[in-house]
Amino acid sequence: MPDMADRSPVPRIITSAAQECLKPLGLARRGRSRLWIDDHGWWLGVVEFTPPRMAGSGLHVGAMWLWHDVDHLAFHVDAVRIGSELFRTEGQFTPVALDLGRQAAVNVTALREKFPDMPNVARHLTSRPVRRGFLWDSFDAGIAAALIGEPDMARDHFERVLREDALVPWITEVQERTRELHAIAADHDAVTAWVTRAVGSCRSKLGLDPVVLAIS
Repeated sequence: MPDMADRSPVPRIITSAAQECLKPLGLARRGRSRLWIDDHGWWLGVVEFTPPRMAGSGLHVGAMWLWHDVDHLAFHVDAVRIGSELFRTEGQFTPVALDLGRQAAVNVTALREKFPDMPNVARHLTSRPVRRGFLWDSFDAGIAAALIGEPDMARDHFERVLREDALVPWITEVQERTRELHAIAADHDAVTAWVTRAVGSCRSKLGLDPVVLAIS
């Protein structure tokens, strides 16, 4: 016997709104999920119509740096996060979903304008306030700085990662990668090759088509 989720019109309404607002921008839906991606080769714009505990939807839009080399979508820079709008009736929820789709499109466009190239990414990542315990901030800033030919700045950010207490195994793993990058920070070609390998591996894990990267 199908459960209530199978009979809910919410997925259909969300999908229709996303197709109307995001497909014209070139975004692709991830299977039959509430996730849509804006593929820029070495980074993704990620849109999730976040499901609440009850029927309805919220919205989360952000950017993902594929040099993290993971097998799941992630939000490394937030553009917008909107709390859940509950479904009551189709007539009530259809315009709500369309509004979420339009807000998603606006924020996807804003991310494209914010991160058109690596210098702009580096400017954003290296200018953020340092937050102890947020080692990914420094990891990303270090990579971006190295990619634009700023090895001293890159090493400074990498050293912040290395100063974090390795309280859990994943921090140790990140610090091992960071030591590799710290050692080659002044070698632009080596850093580019490292990032290209990581991005290619991440794209494979995510089931994305391989691309010839132009990291600039």
